[in-house]
Amino acid sequence: MIGMGIETSCDETSIGIIRDGKELLSLGIFSQIDLHKPYGGIVPEIASRAHLEKINLLLEETMEEAKIRFEDLSYVAVTSSPGLTGSLMVGAQMARCINMVYGTPILPVCHLQSHFAVLHLEGVPTEFPVLGLLLSGGNSAVYILQEFGRMELVGDTMDDALGEAFDKVAGLLDLPYPGGPHIEAKANEYIPTPDEKPILPLLLRNLPQEEVSFSFSGLKTAVMVLLEKQKEVSKEQICWNFQNSAFDLVERNLKRAVAKTGIRKVFAAGGVLANTTLQKRLEVWAGKNSVELFTPKKKFIVPIMVQW
Repeated sequence: MIGMGIETSCDETSIGIIRDGKELLSLGIFSQIDLHKPYGGIVPEIASRAHLEKINLLLEETMEEAKIRFEDLSYVAVTSSPGLTGSLMVGAQMARCINMVYGTPILPVCHLQSHFAVLHLEGVPTEFPVLGLLLSGGNSAVYILQEFGRMELVGDTMDDALGEAFDKVAGLLDLPYPGGPHIEAKANEYIPTPDEKPILPLLLRNLPQEEVSFSFSGLKTAVMVLLEKQKEVSKEQICWNFQNSAFDLVERNLKRAVAKTGIRKVFAAGGVLANTTLQKRLEVWAGKNSVELFTPKKKFIVPIMVQW
């Protein structure tokens, strides 16, 4: 069985072709980072136009690399939600065109659920239920995964997602978009002293012990206030403290989710998982708390998930 996946939910155009749910035959990606960089964030109109301009060429390239014909496709999976409306329409229209000409079945895919499906490509055991940690530009949440495609929300963000917070704080520090890699690079240059106190607050300190919730807008505000009051603080120190405070909340929420559900297996996914510091912290946390942790390889974090 050969399937095609089309992902156009936000700022990347991605088309992949996969055999039997495991073998990746081809993968084409067009990143719009350079288009949005001057604006410090994603501009929906620019995103949808870029998808429209690139998707036909990307389709041709992936088909040629996979050495298949449209008649060979058993299905076309396409992101249906959530995402930018104009961007989603481009991918959906391409899937409809293939369906109309060749009769290929269309499989609408939830972007959130497909984040976790990519772990199947890496041979991760899929005994359910498991906890799913999703950290991306638009989502920060913990789910119970009953099976791929069926999940129950345990805790969500009350405001900004973690990836969004990275971009906003990077903007405050005059760092390039997207902010994640640049904040991590600056943070890695800073070495705190053993007795150094945090310069940014611990998030959600008064949250009830059983509640699983994320909130990062206050951390962004704290960085803004710090920059106004203490101009001598280095960007490196701010970035290190920003990550430390944000990742501390991630760890606490995972600990609460494990205690609340009794599930000790975690699938972690989403673009923020490209952060090496976060991955290492989660691995240490999992080891100390007897939790099985699975994270995708960096190359699989976003583009290939819908294809599976």
